[in-house]
Amino acid sequence: MKGIFFANTQTENNNRMKYKRILLKLSGEALMGTKQFGIDHDVLSQYANEIKNIVAAGTQVAIVIGGGNIFRGIQAADGGMDRVQGDYMGMLATMINSMALQSSLEKLKVHTRLQSAIEMNQICEPYIRRRAVRHLEKNRVVIFGAGTGNPYFTTDTAASLRAIEIEADVVLKGTRVDGIYTADPEKDKSATKYETITFNEVIAKNLNVMDMTAFTLCNENKLPIIVFDMNKIGNLGKVIAGDQIGTLVGF
Repeated sequence: MKGIFFANTQTENNNRMKYKRILLKLSGEALMGTKQFGIDHDVLSQYANEIKNIVAAGTQVAIVIGGGNIFRGIQAADGGMDRVQGDYMGMLATMINSMALQSSLEKLKVHTRLQSAIEMNQICEPYIRRRAVRHLEKNRVVIFGAGTGNPYFTTDTAASLRAIEIEADVVLKGTRVDGIYTADPEKDKSATKYETITFNEVIAKNLNVMDMTAFTLCNENKLPIIVFDMNKIGNLGKVIAGDQIGTLVGF
């Protein structure tokens, strides 16, 4: 009877989930919390718990994390460092964040796999698309580190690319802001929020959602994007369930 009850509960959870497979894009800066640098472990723990909840509900989760809380290649280039060298250093920063999130998830008994676009055999798997999809099918959280493995591409682009490759239903961009606004709400108090917006409208209004390469990839492959506040407890689960949280960029 216990097995039957579990199976029925899992089916009910799946039926409540609007998105079966997602790519969650997290910014490195968000991991800082109230700190000026590095990782705020309270924020990391909150994110891990949020992810655990949606995995338990039956959602297949892949994750890409930025590295801006540790190192940003573009800023290094502005300071005179070689851009390619700086970008590779930024990729290593994303691996530090990815390993931290993996550890936090595994403390919660969530099965994970970390894959890197740059081979680091001692700490993770190399990125192999078929293997990543198989992990997702087994309900393991897959974290993609080191961006695309190439300089001049952002982690937003890596998120879009990986989402397309694994055939995710949506890209969820978790930020500190609760959606897309007519202007930066932290600077302009009169800015108003979009509940939904099309890709063409974002381009016409020159709104900053993702870098253009990432945005174009999603547009061309008919992959919707939801921008939402990841720091508000419960928001991730509500987005997965299809509630009106954040801003949906659609077609």
